[in-house]
Amino acid sequence: MSTAQRTHKALRWLAGGLLSGAAVLAGCGGDGVSVNDTVQPSAEGWQWVLPAHFPVPKVPESNPMSEAKVDLGRHLFYDRRLSGNGTQSCASCHQQDKAFTDGRAQGLGSTGVLHPRSPQGLANVAYNATLTWANPSLVTLEKQMEVPLFGEDPVEMGVNDHNRVEVLERLRAEPVYAPKFAAAFPGVATPIDWGHVIQAIASFQRSLLSGNSRYDQYLQGKVQLSDPETRGMRLFFGEKAECFHCHGSFNFNDQIVHAASRVVETPFHNTGLYNLGGTGAFPEHNRGVFELTALVKDMGFFRAPSLRNVEVTAPYMHDGTITSLEAVLDFYAAGGRNITTGPYAGDGRQNPHKSELVGLIDLNAQEKSDIVAFLKTLTDHEFLTHSRYSDPWPRP
Repeated sequence: MSTAQRTHKALRWLAGGLLSGAAVLAGCGGDGVSVNDTVQPSAEGWQWVLPAHFPVPKVPESNPMSEAKVDLGRHLFYDRRLSGNGTQSCASCHQQDKAFTDGRAQGLGSTGVLHPRSPQGLANVAYNATLTWANPSLVTLEKQMEVPLFGEDPVEMGVNDHNRVEVLERLRAEPVYAPKFAAAFPGVATPIDWGHVIQAIASFQRSLLSGNSRYDQYLQGKVQLSDPETRGMRLFFGEKAECFHCHGSFNFNDQIVHAASRVVETPFHNTGLYNLGGTGAFPEHNRGVFELTALVKDMGFFRAPSLRNVEVTAPYMHDGTITSLEAVLDFYAAGGRNITTGPYAGDGRQNPHKSELVGLIDLNAQEKSDIVAFLKTLTDHEFLTHSRYSDPWPRP
């Protein structure tokens, strides 16, 4: 099979082989619906407005979607009072204009503690089979939400046994919340509790759907890609650059779950970013899945993030140590990173645990530029600015 045939086959699978999918708008009636969108109603009256090449998201039976719950979750997501010291909200590390990342190499907690890893984007997080960079056991947004809220090493939101009641009292004192919690959780005597806070925020996160990039419009026949973008697309989905092996799904990653999923794969990868002293090791507190399993084979294994909106989510990699898309292309073309001096010195290209998918790739400057041009077609500008996902609180 030729490269052109493989590219065509990959694009045909990506565009037409799935059920029906996500969108820039969810549950908004007719607003934003085009002839290429499908409306998927749920038992709770929620509607997914979905481009045809996205599947219906999977939602836990214990936390069905509703407009009231998403609206409440949006208010909580942007509320600084939800942190232990009242200084930080979820949105502090997940900013809409950066596809819900924050532009930092390392996340910064409410008490000033640096997280060892870079905050991940939340666009299309509903489709992630696992959450966070390297924890195979976190498979629901509800469970993952407990980590930033209550985690102590590192501290993120900083809610703990000493201030947990106080934080809830702050929410109860806000007049906006009583009717919103009652609407989101009808028939509950005391709806303002941590379980409902978590369910509401998870519902809002599931609504953060990005499917209106120029690439999506190209698949729908609405726009044409430029010559460099088209060449970059063919390289991306072809065997020469091999990007699609880890980023070939409709969401441009390789861990996908949706309502019709039967088999869910959760691969993690060592990309050769480090090889401390030639031992195969990664830096302490950033050793990937190994930190949970203590298995040598899991050293440096991290989840491949979605490349949607990747243009605005720099810096890159789990620790933010690569600052541009061009540098990312150079890194992968070299088959890893060789650090020659300092405490992290070592040739990552020779890491014994490196994925077989990461190897030397012969790309010239024009080909790298074309791939970057294609990656920029994955930016969904409407998602980055739409009021449905924005801060609902009045600010000075």
